Amino acid sequence: MPQTADYPGLAPEEPETLLAPTIPHSPPVLRRSALDARDVAQARRVLCDLDGCLISEGRPFVDSADFIGECGERLWIVSNNSDTTARRLSAKLADLGLHIPASRILLAGEVALHRIARLGLTRLRLHASPALVGAACDLGLDTRHPAPQAALLCRDPDFGIDDIGPLLSLAGEAPLWVANEDLSHPDHSGQPVAETGALLAALRAIRPDLKWQSPGKPDPLMLRLALGDLDPAQAIFVGDNPATDGRAASAAGLPFLHLKRPAAPTEKEAGQ
Repeated sequence: MPQTADYPGLAPEEPETLLAPTIPHSPPVLRRSALDARDVAQARRVLCDLDGCLISEGRPFVDSADFIGECGERLWIVSNNSDTTARRLSAKLADLGLHIPASRILLAGEVALHRIARLGLTRLRLHASPALVGAACDLGLDTRHPAPQAALLCRDPDFGIDDIGPLLSLAGEAPLWVANEDLSHPDHSGQPVAETGALLAALRAIRPDLKWQSPGKPDPLMLRLALGDLDPAQAIFVGDNPATDGRAASAAGLPFLHLKRPAAPTEKEAGQ
C-alpha cells in the first residue's frame, strides 16, 4: 500500500471527501495591483497562489521577495501547479531568491497523486511531466499497467490529439482525476499560458457529460489542508484568479485578496 503520511498537510485522519460544502456567507474581498505585506499584517496565516502572484514564467515579480520575507513562516503556497513537486519547486524558488520550504507548499498535481494513492488505486494512467511521473513511482503507483484503475490528467506538454480517444475510453470505465480546471495562467506580460483545464476542455468538447474530480481550486481542499485547525477568519488567501482562487477562498471561509497585476509592456513596447 502506498504511503502518504510524509506529505505536508495530508494527515491520516484527513477525510476522504473531496468536495466540501460551501460556506454560507461571503468573506471580505480586497483588490490590489501589487503585493504589500501591510495588507496581510493581521493574518495569522497567509495562503498565496504562485503563478501570477509570486512568479510568472519562472521569473519573480519585483515585490515577491519582500512580501515573502515580511510574511515569514505565516506564508504557504497553495497552487494549482501540476507539473512539479513541492521539493523541486522549493529549490527552484530558492535559486530565484524566494525562500519557502517544501513543507509549506501545496500543489494540485502532487496532492492528487497522494489522494489517489490513499484510495488504494495503485494502477494509474498518468498524463504528466517526468517530475510527477517520478513522484507517482515513489508512491508505489504503477503508471504503465495495461489495466489502470484510474486516470490523472495534469499539465502535460506531450498530451496530444491521439491521447484524447484512449483517455475518454478509460474515463468511461474508471474514475478520471484532473489536477486543476484552470484554462490558463498569465505570463510576465499578462498573456495566457495554457493550463490543464485547456486539456480538460478538449475532452469535454467531445464528451460534454464527462465526469471527473479535482483537488485543485476552486475546490477548497488545499486551502483547508494549509489552514489545519486555524480559524479561516484568521487567515487570508492571495490569488489572481477570482474564478478559481476567489471561489476556493469563499468556499473555505477565507478573506480573499484579489491581486490583479497590470500587464507588463512587451519588449517591443518597452523599446518605443
